[in-house]
Amino acid sequence: MELDLSKIKNVHFVGIGGIGISAIARMMLSYGKNVTGQDMQEGQVVDSLRILGAKITVGQSYENIPSDTDLIVYTLSITTFDSGFFAKIKSKTSKIPAMSYPEMLGFVTKEKYTIAVSGTHGKTTTTAMIAKILMGTNKDPSVIVGSLLKETKSNLVIGQSEFFVVEACEYKRAFLNLKPKILVITNIEEDHLDYYKDLNDIESAFAEILNQTDDFVVCDPKNNSVANVLKKKHKARVVDYTKYLEKVPKLAVPGIHNRTDAAAALAVADILGIKEEDAQKSIAQFSGTWRRLEKRGETKAGTIIYDDYAHHPTEIRASLEALRELYPVGKKKIIVVFQPHLYSRTKTLFNDFAKCFKDADEIYLLPIFFAREEKDESVSSEKLASAICLAGDKAKAFADFGSAESFMKELNLGENDIFVTMGAGEAYKIADEVFHLA
Repeated sequence: MELDLSKIKNVHFVGIGGIGISAIARMMLSYGKNVTGQDMQEGQVVDSLRILGAKITVGQSYENIPSDTDLIVYTLSITTFDSGFFAKIKSKTSKIPAMSYPEMLGFVTKEKYTIAVSGTHGKTTTTAMIAKILMGTNKDPSVIVGSLLKETKSNLVIGQSEFFVVEACEYKRAFLNLKPKILVITNIEEDHLDYYKDLNDIESAFAEILNQTDDFVVCDPKNNSVANVLKKKHKARVVDYTKYLEKVPKLAVPGIHNRTDAAAALAVADILGIKEEDAQKSIAQFSGTWRRLEKRGETKAGTIIYDDYAHHPTEIRASLEALRELYPVGKKKIIVVFQPHLYSRTKTLFNDFAKCFKDADEIYLLPIFFAREEKDESVSSEKLASAICLAGDKAKAFADFGSAESFMKELNLGENDIFVTMGAGEAYKIADEVFHLA
């Protein structure tokens, strides 16, 4: 779609509370556009947009779109969970142009030197680390990241230079709207199997984005799936980020996965000609992002509370290993409240989920967050809890948030306990309620 942003005055966002699409809403507000939107629930992101001037309705309806809207930007999720609404937006009779969030991301980056960070895990942290280096070395980048940067309390940075760092999601091949100069592939594993057929299908998507990359691909060529992708047609020069691992300084964030992400960020800095010691100084000061093993507080009794976005077995395992670096076995007990995200992911990776909590002492499961899917009775948190117990760990599932909160309030946690809410859904609300963090 050809779009002249100078002629656009009123932009309406469907799913405005999403962490990616909300960055575009922030951008439009900064450009002086009138921003309206709708989302299925309240939340921190929605609240922050209202403060900036956006008018947001909670609840989803075509009738919520103002009649004077010049452009609709919609979340990809609506194409699945509300196909009727999506059909109305895209109807030939609709006089309002509509673009998906990935299409809009492609539009705002098309004239920029785009650094796209892709991969199954580590996209957000790697994007934030690259942003930290570029901002710390006066490169003045624009940034869109799938979390909130601690320096700016925002998922958007608007810079004045040619550099634009973006988190590039593979879901529904969304990242194919980008034309990167530098592509980072952190890793490739099975995920988003509600859309992709299998790992080969996922690899084909990464091969497509690689083929659209002009200059460099930063990756681990020894990763089997990455190696398969690199065999496909491309013109980008391969930069092995594992060669930068020994250059990673002592980090403020724990875990080998963070050190790996830092190595990828240092590789990008090297490509851009940033002095090694300057990049290392910036990366050493990186303190994490919102909902990425974020320390939320400590109770009067001494219980330390974390929140983490991990929702894939590999991510869960990495986050718990990182916590064990800080709190060794025998010194602290780690209690995890996990909400599985999507029936399809839980079902397909069921055996991996059953075995990924080994570094936790107690695991409590909330009902599956189904988001864009219909309920699947063949998989449940109760079945997953049973499988975790069979694997030798201690797990219990709850039918709803209320019963989980009541149970947690009776645990009598103290200074020897680490309480972690985990998942891409709403598990963090348990800590809000039990420890009054909200």
